[in-house]
Order: sequence, then structure tokens, then C-alpha cells
Amino acid sequence: MALSLTLATLAACVLVGINEVGFRQSNKALFEIGEAEQVRLVLNQLLQTVLDAETGQRGYLLTGEARYREPYDAAVKKIDGQLQALQRLYRDQPAQSERMIGLVGHVTRKLGEMDTSVRLRTTGADEAWKFVMTTDVGREEMEAIRTETGALIETSNAALERSQMQIGSSLQTARIGISVTALAALLAFYLYLRQTHALRIVGERQQETLQRERNALEDEVTERTTTLAELATHLQNVRETERGFLARELHDELGSLLTAAKLDVARLKSRLADSPDAIQRLQHLTELLNSGIALKRRIIEDLRPSSLSNLGLIASLEILGREFAERSGIGVEMALEPVKLDEANQLTVYRMIQEGLTNVGKYAEATEATIVLKNYENHVIAELGDNGKGFDTRIPRPSTHGLAGMRHRVEAARGKLIVTSQPGQGTKLSAMLPAKLN
Repeated sequence: MALSLTLATLAACVLVGINEVGFRQSNKALFEIGEAEQVRLVLNQLLQTVLDAETGQRGYLLTGEARYREPYDAAVKKIDGQLQALQRLYRDQPAQSERMIGLVGHVTRKLGEMDTSVRLRTTGADEAWKFVMTTDVGREEMEAIRTETGALIETSNAALERSQMQIGSSLQTARIGISVTALAALLAFYLYLRQTHALRIVGERQQETLQRERNALEDEVTERTTTLAELATHLQNVRETERGFLARELHDELGSLLTAAKLDVARLKSRLADSPDAIQRLQHLTELLNSGIALKRRIIEDLRPSSLSNLGLIASLEILGREFAERSGIGVEMALEPVKLDEANQLTVYRMIQEGLTNVGKYAEATEATIVLKNYENHVIAELGDNGKGFDTRIPRPSTHGLAGMRHRVEAARGKLIVTSQPGQGTKLSAMLPAKLN
């Protein structure tokens, strides 16, 4: 990439340099061409003006009429300005100064010869002006003017040709420079494409490697997630099994012990009827045993609700909601429809409502709660809502194991749990579970 950029930069600099040099040379050559054209024009005008003056002079000499002198006088007036213009044009050309001085001398002498003959003709000295005309002074000066003018024109033509050659050379150099620069640019572009292709190949290989690694990590994460989900489901099943076993043990063993103790206390009360103090103590013991039996029943119901298998889901939820309202003082409204769920999913709904009511009592600071059970054709909706303080579901909470456990329990039953809550607007848990097929 650096090589192609360097080559492209160098080509651009060379192209700019060639264009700048060519522009300056061409500009100078065009200026010289302009000056040469102007010199040629002024020299031709000067020669023509001298010829016009000579023609007017001869016409006046032959006729003596003033109208023939007018062209002469007009031409003489122009010659001085043309000579000054030539001197300005040759001011920076020392090599042509001597020839210009010679031209000025010849023109001056020619003008003097013509002026002398004209004045003699004007005064009537016919013999004198005729004598002047018979001399070769005017003819020689005119030949000299033609010679000097022709030489200066040749010099201007040579300068014009050199300037044209300079422009041609500049154009040729520019063509060569542009061609070389174009080739360098093509080479730089080829190198850029080659390096870009190589970088793209390397990038694609890296992307493929990263994609393989990402896929491997995703597969590993999926596998471990599946394993953890299976383990969590197994632990949940084991916990329910242990709860059932513990509930049966409490019911069979502890229940029989407490019942036997209560019967023994009743027999003691009948035998000690004449002892008020003993009767009072036995009555207190009976109350303690009744409290123990009630505690045993509540613990058994928490471990494995017998009402679920004996009375069904709706009755169990009604009992659960009524007991929660009595313990917490929070009003519970229930709208329960008969549903078709297997035993495992009934337990899932019961545990979700049970855990949700526990959270309402601990954290929600609510005054009302609602339990809703809706039956649809192929699924069942179980909802628990409250009017408590709510929370922002987008902010992770440190104590969300209960929600995580509920979500896992519902998802393990091939259902879906949705938690809806906003600060100050309460919380609603909504679980959708597949209905039991007939």
C-alpha cells in the first residue's frame, strides 16, 4: 500500500512539474511570437509608408499640385511614430540595435532627400529639384531601407520559428510526461489493486477463522447451556421428589406421633379431672399439639400440596390465594377458568403462583393482587399481578433467582414466561403453557 501511494504521489509531482515548466516555456514563446508578429507588422508598415511618401513626392514633383502632396505629408507624419514603435520593440534586443540604427539613418536620409526635392519644387527651383532627382541618392537609400527592413523581417521570422519550435518542444515534452505519468499511475493502481486483493484475502481468512472459533464457542455454549438446563430440570425434579418424600414422611411419621401424643393428653385429662392445675397444663399442651399439627399440615402443603392432587388446580389456587391474603393482609382477586393441564404443568402453575405471591409479600409493597387462569384451545395462560412499586426490567437486579427459577420451570414445561413491570405501576407475571391434548 505504501509503495503504490509513493509511486502515485511521485507521478503526480512529476506531472505537475512538467505542466508548470511547459506552461512557462509556452507562455514565453507566445510572448516572443507576439513581439515578432508586431515587429513584422511595423516593419512592413514602415516600408509601405516610405513607398507611399516616395509616390506622393514624385506625383507632386511632376504636377506641382497640392493634392498630390497630401499623401506625402501624411506618410511623413506616420514614419516618425513607426520608428519609435520599432525602437521600443527592439529595446531589449541589443543584437538588433545596430541594424535598427542603420535603418533609422537610411530612413532619415531618404526623408531628407525627399524633403529637399519637395521644398525646391515648392520654391520653383525646377532645375535644382530635377538635379536632385537625377542623382542616385534616393534610390540607394531606398534600396538600403529595403535591405535593412528585409534583414529585420528575416530576424523576426527566425525568432518566430524558434518560438514555434519551443512550443512544439514543450507540447512534445508534455505528451511524454503525461504518458509516463499515466503509466506510473496505472502501475500504482495495479499495485493498489494487488495489495487490496491480498488484504481482502487475508481479511477473509481471518474472518473465516474467527467465524469458526465463534461457531465453536457458540456450540460449546449451547451444549453447556443445554447441559445446565437439563441439570437444573433434573435438580428441580429431584427437589419435587424429595419434597414429596419429605411430605409423606412428615404426614406418616410426625403426624402419627402428634396424633398419638394428642390422644395420650386426652386420656390424661380424663384421669386427672379432679386436678385443675394439671387440667390447665394439659389444655395448654393440647393447644401446642394442635399448633404443631397445623404447622405440620402447612409445611406439608408447602412441600407437596395435597389439595392439588385431591381437589385440582383451581381449588388449590383458591386455597393458596386465601391463605396468602389472611397471612399478609393483601387483598387477592381471582378469576380462574377450568383448564386442561397435565399433572406436571399443574404443579408448574401452582409453584409459579406460590413463588410470585411470596415475592409480592416480600418486595412489592402492594395492597392488591390478582390471580388469573385462562383456558384457550391449545394453551393456557396463568397470570399474577399486583399494584405494588414495580421495577425496571431493563436494569439487572441482584436478587432475581426467584424469577430465574420461575422462568426455567415454565420453559422446562415448553412454556414461556413474560415479566411486565415499570416503577410505580406494579408487576405482572404471565406464563403460557401448552394445554393437555385429549
